[in-house]
Amino acid sequence: MTERVRVSADPPGRSSRPQTETELMRTVTVGGRAVAEPEAVYVRGLVRAQLRLALGCVLGFVVTAGALAVLLATVPGLDELVIGGVPLPWLVHAFGFYPIILVFALIYAAAARRNERRYRALRENLR
Repeated sequence: MTERVRVSADPPGRSSRPQTETELMRTVTVGGRAVAEPEAVYVRGLVRAQLRLALGCVLGFVVTAGALAVLLATVPGLDELVIGGVPLPWLVHAFGFYPIILVFALIYAAAARRNERRYRALRENLR
């Protein structure tokens, strides 16, 4: 029977070769350990930030649209309002959600641009 051998990386601070000055400049500390490719760390951060933003906008839209639908269903007397032969709740369901979609799209676009600007600023500081 062969003996099991445990293989592991060198502990931090001990490497097989000394780092060059450019490698030291391109090293960042993440979670208490040195990372040699900070740009990859920043890209992952950007992706996570964009995902959080997208999920937040979708959740906000669903809550807002649901609140509008509940409002239209629960307010008595709205069914009696008729514009051009069409009840008001029908018109709001047909056309009232487009402005809400537009507002959330503008919020998302502005916040996504801000996230990308922050990423570019971090990336430029590496160089």
